[in-house]
Amino acid sequence: MASGARASAPEDSVRTVSPGRRGEKGVSAPTGDSVLVGTLKSAASPVRSVVASPRPVKGKAGREAARRRLQLLPAAQAEGTATATATAEEEPLLSVPEEDEEEAQPLPPVCVSPMRGMWRDEKVALYCDEVLQGCKAEDADEAMSKYLSEKLKLKDKWFGVWKTNPELFFVKYEEASIPFVGILVEVTCKPHQSSSSCFKVTVSVAEPFSSNIANIPRDLVNEILEELEHSVPLLEVYPVEGQDSDIHDIALALEVVRFFYDFLWRDWDDEESCENYTALIEERINLWCDIQDGTIPGPIAQRFKKTLEKYKNKRVELIEYQSNIKEDPSAEEAVECWKKYYEIVMLCGLLKMWEDLRLRVHGPFFPRILRRRKGKRDFGKTITHIVAKVMTTDMVKDLSSDTLLQQHDDLDLALDSCYSGDTVVIFPGEYQAVNLALLTDDIIIKGVGKREEIMITSEPSHDSFVVSKADNVKLMHLSLIQQGTVDGIVVVESGHMTLENCILKCEGTGVCVLTGAALTITDSEITGAQGAGVELYPGSIAILERNEIHHCNNLRTSDNSKSTLGGVNMKVLPAPKLKMTNNHIYNNNGYGVSILQPTEQFFIVAEEALNKGAASGDKKDDSMLSRVMQNLNLEMNNNKIEANLKGDIRIVTS
Repeated sequence: MASGARASAPEDSVRTVSPGRRGEKGVSAPTGDSVLVGTLKSAASPVRSVVASPRPVKGKAGREAARRRLQLLPAAQAEGTATATATAEEEPLLSVPEEDEEEAQPLPPVCVSPMRGMWRDEKVALYCDEVLQGCKAEDADEAMSKYLSEKLKLKDKWFGVWKTNPELFFVKYEEASIPFVGILVEVTCKPHQSSSSCFKVTVSVAEPFSSNIANIPRDLVNEILEELEHSVPLLEVYPVEGQDSDIHDIALALEVVRFFYDFLWRDWDDEESCENYTALIEERINLWCDIQDGTIPGPIAQRFKKTLEKYKNKRVELIEYQSNIKEDPSAEEAVECWKKYYEIVMLCGLLKMWEDLRLRVHGPFFPRILRRRKGKRDFGKTITHIVAKVMTTDMVKDLSSDTLLQQHDDLDLALDSCYSGDTVVIFPGEYQAVNLALLTDDIIIKGVGKREEIMITSEPSHDSFVVSKADNVKLMHLSLIQQGTVDGIVVVESGHMTLENCILKCEGTGVCVLTGAALTITDSEITGAQGAGVELYPGSIAILERNEIHHCNNLRTSDNSKSTLGGVNMKVLPAPKLKMTNNHIYNNNGYGVSILQPTEQFFIVAEEALNKGAASGDKKDDSMLSRVMQNLNLEMNNNKIEANLKGDIRIVTS
């Protein structure tokens, strides 16, 4: 299919080349230093090669010798650059007189794509209105080809960096250290071809000879280009800066096509009927923008990206496997084909579910709370569960004489033994508990001692950490430390949860309160969330008193400048109810409080508030902001909102 046909370097590896300026989808400008081959440690290493380039040997034998030379020495892989350099000096693979050495110059910077600065509505207009123009899915490839062909007519010759798979030059290398081989080439565009993803251009090595590999042999580059008949995929070539404005238009067109096949196109699009293909593309653009600005928690976004990449790889595997079957397939080959096919079908279904749900689902695509509510015990008594490695009399001296006790050294066992009304008392230590994601009964979980000393960490292999569907659950005097789970650190799916005097160290979204659920947080600290510290879904209820919410929205993206999330994020349709008193919201990368209003009902009021500066974080019109807050059922008293990167309060009316 179209996207599988393009053999370009992997996106993530390309973007790691330049530690400074980065573009979207691999359009990065390599730094001014070429890299080292014999003693290579990383692709951005500024160290110049100390190994002389061997004298070129013509023919196949020469190329094989050159390829054998282009290997990372074991010492370079195991030790630092200095050690590897010393090894290279002691045991050079090949050596020639110094005057015969021809070292590649550093690559010039490539054009920075204007797509980096586009807002989502600009991307939607570009793809849906200008490029695709309402076409059907089966015509999308032709539309992309037409768009690119028109841009290529602007200039038939230009200079660019050919970024190709290192396997073309290396027989042994570390992927992390050499993500691609880049060569400065002169490009000659051919007339219109079939598919934009399969466009070929004629290239020749440009002067001065330049590469991101300092001592790559020019003779080897020429031989490889001769084998390719000097024809390479157009999408592997990135125009360089310093040319006229037409080249910038070509660079943008190439990036538009790359982004389409990398993220927007799906191999199944032209196999299924889709009444409005541009609407589907718009949804995928919104999905990508939500990933970029941190609206979707980073761990969930990474899982989606890995699934999409796995799907593409598996599809290529099947195509290659089938192409290697010369005659009628054997029974074993037929079974292997079906296995690969059904794996692709499963990944395809998973991706469709993720797209349909816009990755908003918390966790996997089935209910996680499978445990039925136990209710009260038959004999009506409640039990206090002591969680400690060793139980002493001091632990229970403050309990009444008629208290029923059970001692556990495992928090999971204690939670599994609970009925409604029970209390779990946790003493200092570090614990893990999968059953925190299965809270269905009304219980109290509290720590004894300093909250910093009662640490509960998530299990990285699970999707969820703390999830509640109980009518009334209370967590007190605890530290929750999220590690690896994709969900919010605490998710209230229904009922009411209270967090009192707790520390929440997040990785994904912070605390999520879903529609119809309620949450009370007092005297607690929330930090480190990749999205908002507290996320309120439409129709939820939250009371926040005397809390610290800081250093949230830590997701680093190329579009981070447009991220609005920060301390507290409200989604308004219908409006949640929020009461905030005496909270300190500070040092968040977005706004202190962001309010998403997609309704027409409040649009005019919110827009007026924005125009008067309510979203800027500077001087605000108090009466206008008060009107918005009143409409939103938002009560804020004596809160200290300061030092947030974008400002204090943001009202989004998209």
